[in-house]
Amino acid sequence: MTQSNISSSNAYGISLLRISLGIMWIAHAMLKLFVFTLPGTAQFFTSIGYPGFLAYPVFALELLGGIALVLGIYSRQVALALVPIMAVAATVHFGNGWVHTSPNGGWEYPVFLIVTSIAVWLLGDGAFALRSSRRFSPA
Repeated sequence: MTQSNISSSNAYGISLLRISLGIMWIAHAMLKLFVFTLPGTAQFFTSIGYPGFLAYPVFALELLGGIALVLGIYSRQVALALVPIMAVAATVHFGNGWVHTSPNGGWEYPVFLIVTSIAVWLLGDGAFALRSSRRFSPA
């Protein structure tokens, strides 16, 4: 394989990772909207000690961040910005065990989204990105 083929393969692989991650962030937001409902999510936030109103900006950030990742709009920065949201979610689920299908959800899914988001931040935008930026990006 030539160097250019390796580079294109890497770019396509990164795009696949970025788009898949974006779809997962969108799905996570849609879970709040269609399954738990936003008022229900706000009630859950209150029950675990967070202000209920935070459910709405968290939903918006997950949805808009996921869309930005799918489209490749400042993917690195968006992926990194979403990490704290999922880090809080992971801490909420730590006591429930590893598997996310455990009662009240486990922590493996949130941690996987964190790790994958950091990987996209480290790897870059990949192919088919609409808008890339080098700000807040590793070398």
